This record gives sequence, C-alpha cells and structure tokens, in this order.
Amino acid sequence: MIRPGLCSVTFRDLDPATVVRRAAAAGLACIEWGGDVHVPAGDVLAARRALQLTREAGLEVASYGSYLRFVGSDAEVAAQAEAVLRSAEALGAPRVRVWAGDAGSAETSAADRARIVERIRTTADAAASRGIDLGLEFHGGTLTDEIGSTLSLLTEIGHEAVWTYWQPHQDMPDEAALETLLRVRDQVSTIHVFSWWPGSERLPLEARAGLWTQALAMVEASGRDHDALLEFVPGDDPALLAQEAETLRTWLGR
Repeated sequence: MIRPGLCSVTFRDLDPATVVRRAAAAGLACIEWGGDVHVPAGDVLAARRALQLTREAGLEVASYGSYLRFVGSDAEVAAQAEAVLRSAEALGAPRVRVWAGDAGSAETSAADRARIVERIRTTADAAASRGIDLGLEFHGGTLTDEIGSTLSLLTEIGHEAVWTYWQPHQDMPDEAALETLLRVRDQVSTIHVFSWWPGSERLPLEARAGLWTQALAMVEASGRDHDALLEFVPGDDPALLAQEAETLRTWLGR
C-alpha cells in the first residue's frame, strides 16, 4: 500500500492546526511534520500537540522531517540527535528523515564520510531502541547526491533501521530519475512527490505525470508499504493542495 500524505514544510507559513485541516480536507492520510518550524527539535510539547491534532483529524503521523546532518563536534551531533529523537518519540513518528552531511559525495573526504557513517549508525541504534527508523534524504549537496554513492552509503551504514527517501534529483530527466529509483527501490521507505522543471520551477503534479505514474507503479511493485508525501506546490499556495492531492490519490487509485 502507498499512503498519500503531506510534508508540513509545504506550508511553513501555516500553523499546525491549519496544516492538519487542509490535509484532511484534501483526502490525505498522513503528515510528515517538519523540524524547522512546526515541530522544532527538542520541543516535546509542540510534538505532542502536532500528534494530537493529527489524530483528532483522523490522520496519522508519517514521519518527522528533521534537519539532522551529522556535522559538527561529536558532542554537538549527539545532542542534536537526542533532541531529534525526543521530538520524534513524542510525535509518535515511526521514522525520522535525516541528511547525510552537508556536502556532495565528490567534495567529502573519506575520513569525513566515515565519520558521518558512524554517526548515522550510532543514531540508528538509539532510534531503533525507541522503535523508530531513519530515512536518508535523497538530495544534492549530501552523500546521497548520486545513486552510486547512495547505495554505497547504505551498505557502509549496514543498519536494518536505516532506509532512504527518494525524489527526482533537480533537473534530472524522467528516464534517468526512474533509473535511480529502480536501483534503490528495495531500500526506499518514503517518496517526496513534487513536479519541478526545469530547475526548481514548481509545476502542477500533472505536468510530470509520465514520471510519477511510472515511479509510483515501480514502488507499488516492491510489495512493501510506502508513504508518498506531497512536498511543495506552485507558489506555495494552500488553495492548490486539494487539486494536487486529488491528482496523487487518482494515481494511487484512492
């Protein structure tokens, strides 16, 4: 099953109650709560409130969208990770989105890569003890900027609680993007769904229907459960959510 959902960062300017209300009205099933505005890392009260609002609307928490990048001193990263996991636990999130560093794979030294790998593995141990998985953001400017690096990274981490997200890399044509998904599909937990083309120009989902219908079919064929989360809409306009959600739900047969 693929659940249609929403990343709360899509509407950073809206309060959590409004995000929940719009997601429910659009027929979505779950929300990934962002750690930058709506549920800051370490703010347990905000996490509990978001969980309450989500459940009262008949929705589920898909994940916690953190901005943990595993850079800084050991003490800084440990403190950041603990704050993120406290919030995720209070939020009832089964998964935390994390970032594999703050530089691309070609710009990261072997020593820095090894340090990031070890920190992710350590955090995964702490997360797993709370019943929480980690999901690597699939994004440029990190160690997941290229599919070969992503696959190697997952092998290097070697932890059953560590998965990856997937989204088309910026400016990547449909065929090339689908090839990356095919290669990493068995280790994907979550899909971030949006239509950007060219560059970061935000288009309606339907504009890249060829990409997304194939991508969702490919994910469904894996036989595992996934979340497909809307992330960004043209003009960041909340009024467009209903149509974008309808497009996604139609593709999912929901």
